[in-house]
Amino acid sequence: MAQIDDGLVLEKLDRVLRLVAIISIKGLSQTDQIAVLNKAGFSPKEIAELVGTTANTVRVALVGIRRAALQGRKRKPVATSREE
Repeated sequence: MAQIDDGLVLEKLDRVLRLVAIISIKGLSQTDQIAVLNKAGFSPKEIAELVGTTANTVRVALVGIRRAALQGRKRKPVATSREE
């Protein structure tokens, strides 16, 4: 039986995860993309790479998202943002 290279398997799984993430945020606003990817556990640096912005922009957006939640402002649900 062929030997399985753990590093290669992890690299391919990472590529699949990123592809699924990109597909799942297609058509959403940048803020909604950041919110979805953050909930999925991506770091600000990873989110920035997927969204095409800087990690600092992601951090600022996350602060705004959290601040809005704390103030009780309701954001439009992510699921309906595609209808814009």
